[in-house]
Amino acid sequence: MGQIGLRELLLLLVIVLLVFGAKRLPDLARSLGKSARILKSETSAMKSESGQASATAKTEEAPAPAPRTIQAAPGDVTSARPVDEPRSSTTPQN
Repeated sequence: MGQIGLRELLLLLVIVLLVFGAKRLPDLARSLGKSARILKSETSAMKSESGQASATAKTEEAPAPAPRTIQAAPGDVTSARPVDEPRSSTTPQN
């Protein structure tokens, strides 16, 4: 027990063909491959970001972000106005 033989693989292939159909299998395999590539790239990006973040956190503190503004449409208003950022309900308000 514990080994998957040729008979089990063939039985599994037949069941997959019956469930999904022959026409949908290439699309299913393609989408599975895309998902795997996306997952791999996201995990490598997270690893590199966490390594960079820990290195920069040790050397210096991050500056406060500048306030964002919304530019008015031409002919609407000649000046920009500040954006009211939504606040999270989990953070305590002063």
